[in-house]
Amino acid sequence: MNTRFLSDRIFGLVGLALAIGYALSARAIEESFLSDAVGPKAFPLIIAAVLGLASAVIVLRPDPDPVWLALPRLAEIGAAILVMVLYARFLPVAGFVIATAFAATYLTWRLGSRPIASVVTGICISLGIYAVFHLALGLSLARGPLGF
Repeated sequence: MNTRFLSDRIFGLVGLALAIGYALSARAIEESFLSDAVGPKAFPLIIAAVLGLASAVIVLRPDPDPVWLALPRLAEIGAAILVMVLYARFLPVAGFVIATAFAATYLTWRLGSRPIASVVTGICISLGIYAVFHLALGLSLARGPLGF
């Protein structure tokens, strides 16, 4: 086997394992008697299927000449992952609006926005999502110290 293809195949196999684990976790979701026709398992199972299909394509058709990212770019990706982990950790403490504003601000800044524009964008994203999901659709979001 050509070693140039090995990294993509390993990545694809890891993705397949994640898809299987995600699907098994989704199947373990308990349904209440008041759920809708689709049920709470449908969306996670769709995500698992898409991840599985994409991973299978990577395993079966690896890139013939993969290019690895430089260390600074990998560090940026690691920082974005850390921000998302911190977001999940502080969501119940800070609330949806505040936690989402901070996470969206950082991520838009790292995607190339200027700092002030990132702050405005982060706040607008947070308030927009809050308006759609909580006010319009009536879904429950994490309440913060300010009550929203």
